[in-house]
Amino acid sequence: MELTGKQRRHLRGLAHHLHPVVYAGKEGVSEAVERKATQELENHEIIKLKLGEGCVDDKKEAAARLAAYCNAAIVQVIGKTIVLYRRRKSDPTIVLPAA
Repeated sequence: MELTGKQRRHLRGLAHHLHPVVYAGKEGVSEAVERKATQELENHEIIKLKLGEGCVDDKKEAAARLAAYCNAAIVQVIGKTIVLYRRRKSDPTIVLPAA
């Protein structure tokens, strides 16, 4: 899923006030973290994930792995925080600006 700059900017604005709902500890992005991210994306469409201080994974590699597993788009990677977006299959609530 690819986002335009305008769509990415819109989603960053929506995610600004969100708190992380998924945390990856020192083990990094595990299968449990991937499953939790998938579940939360279905519930919220846009989520923040936080990588722990002792996380061994590179933040950009972790974001790419999660996005591929969840079939989501990477909105932003800043510090140890990753923002992902995936349109909900039924009853989507976020309306993206036109490309």
